[in-house]
Amino acid sequence: MTVDEAARVPVVIVGAGPVGVTAALLLARRGVRSVVLERHRDIYPLPRAAATDDEIRRILQAAGVEEEFSAMARPANGLRLLDARHRVMAEFRRSPQGHHGYPQTSMFDQPELERVLRDALAGDPRCELRGGVEVTGVGPDCTGPVRVTYRDGDGGEHELWADAVLGCDGANSVTREAIGAVWEDLRFEERWTVIDVRTTADVRSWEGVDQVCDPDRPATFTRIGEDRYRWEFRLREGAEQSVRDLVAPWLPPSHEGDFEVIREAQYTFRARLADRWRSGGVFLLGDAAHLTPPFIGQGLCAGLRDAYNLTWKLARVLRQGGDERLLDTYESERKPHARHGIRLAVVMGWAMTGGQDGVASLRRGVLSAACRIPGLTELAGRDLSPPLTAGPLVRRGVRRGLAGTHCPQPWVSIHGHRVRLDDALGDSFTVLTATEPSPSLTALARGLGVPAVPVTDLGDDGTLAAWLRAGRADAVLLRPDRVVLDVVPLGGRDFTSTAAWASLLHTTRSPAPSEPTAPHSLLRSTTR
Repeated sequence: MTVDEAARVPVVIVGAGPVGVTAALLLARRGVRSVVLERHRDIYPLPRAAATDDEIRRILQAAGVEEEFSAMARPANGLRLLDARHRVMAEFRRSPQGHHGYPQTSMFDQPELERVLRDALAGDPRCELRGGVEVTGVGPDCTGPVRVTYRDGDGGEHELWADAVLGCDGANSVTREAIGAVWEDLRFEERWTVIDVRTTADVRSWEGVDQVCDPDRPATFTRIGEDRYRWEFRLREGAEQSVRDLVAPWLPPSHEGDFEVIREAQYTFRARLADRWRSGGVFLLGDAAHLTPPFIGQGLCAGLRDAYNLTWKLARVLRQGGDERLLDTYESERKPHARHGIRLAVVMGWAMTGGQDGVASLRRGVLSAACRIPGLTELAGRDLSPPLTAGPLVRRGVRRGLAGTHCPQPWVSIHGHRVRLDDALGDSFTVLTATEPSPSLTALARGLGVPAVPVTDLGDDGTLAAWLRAGRADAVLLRPDRVVLDVVPLGGRDFTSTAAWASLLHTTRSPAPSEPTAPHSLLRSTTR
């Protein structure tokens, strides 16, 4: 096949929403160029996603936009389940300092986030956004470059050829249709109305999310910003109510002051999972791969996890000689994780809407009793993002241990500067050790071209040493996404399964020519 080199690009990303633009930024920081194709010329101006967690803020940090996001984000206290009379049945508190170094829950305005991401995209020469275009074809499947065709606003037809195509084009994905993927229905479908309001009224809020578990009128409420609030109500046939009537329980009596409805829109909440997420060099991410009800605030979060999981692997294959089998682990790792999140959201939907009065009363009693069990609500919160399942890049033994979990991110001190751990480690693999690394670990780190770093050199508050000790590990191999790939067990000398993963990280083929990338580790001097 002859390909016009002028139309050749390493990666084409279909869709310039938060998932697509974040993927482009993460690839750019690893030296991979991309062209992003988007049917709209500007960002969609109305609110949509409103909640994120500390893991996602860590991903935004990796994409280079966390400082800007922090300026707009509003930490939240967590989630409460209320009965029909707004009495608290259960409370799931979220910490202001989570495992990843950020508040466990933060509220935000999606258009503001998208503007931050678009500004970062415009400032990086390795990313190109082509707005106002319609993608008309992807593929067909073949070995080698993937053909993408699109039409511009003047009707002109264009084509690109890419080593990889990332379909970040939402629930009605052209990319998903092109690879023949179909939805698996996870059996949840409800019509809801979503209302975003701006007001200076003294709205009753505990600075967290309220889920009203009322079979007759289930609802969600949260404060998004200084004067911004969101309500969601399930729709009922023949039970029309005005916005003011719906939100009245949260407002002061007879409030007649400012009350601007920014958006009132109806949505069908669904639970679906694409049966496959990859065909050759074409991948599905975000809503193109999975749809979830919004009840635990993980819709956008799941898409950003997709982007982080895939982009480092893709960069490794395209630029550093990684084996293409690395790319098979994207779906095998992310799909079970996404399924877990969707099921949790469906369970939350059942808690809000299922049953009649007698069942609701029983449910309230069970929930209240369960939440008095010490540590249960904390465990429920952590379960939003469980460890990755065992596989080629998660070497888990009989004991669960640290493999597949994320390394915590404390503040560390490097050469007298206080920085977050990930900024100190850079964007590649890292061998993190409880003590000075053994000769065999030093040799392995040198072979990977990564630092072997004793946690005692990092000047943190003891978090990392305690984490290794609790996980009964003398050392861990951290992936670029800060997931533990393999461990050296307490008292051991070597990683448990080096032969199983080493061949995936390097092949005999030549990597792509070097291009400038974002700054790497601050710890070069600690590489043994």
